Amino acid sequence: QVQLVESGGGLVQAGGSLRLSCAASGRTLSSYAIAWFRQYPGKERVFAASINWSGSSTYYADSVKGRFTISRDNAKNTVYLQMNSLKPEDTALYYCAADQKGVITTTPEIIDFDSWGQGTQVTVSS
Repeated sequence: QVQLVESGGGLVQAGGSLRLSCAASGRTLSSYAIAWFRQYPGKERVFAASINWSGSSTYYADSVKGRFTISRDNAKNTVYLQMNSLKPEDTALYYCAADQKGVITTTPEIIDFDSWGQGTQVTVSS
């Protein structure tokens, strides 16, 4: 399994931006599809965005579409989530996850993903 480490979380005011990073160690990320999920206190993780192994396909939850952009740099073994126009309801613990199948679907589920990071907290103040 690939080991994932998220970074870039923090406290930001509503309307601001953050860029999260998901770095891999142990194995190259280039063959994996990567997704970002977020988890609210006391709730299940929910899907936010995903990208296929090459970066040619992406998919977003309606709640983040037009504000978040997922991208990857396989040379740096890293996937990014650029988050703009942040809202208080974006406050959550953000996880990246890897799917060794390498492709993405329009019905992403937690069970599809083999490896998970430890999460990074994003807090948006109003």
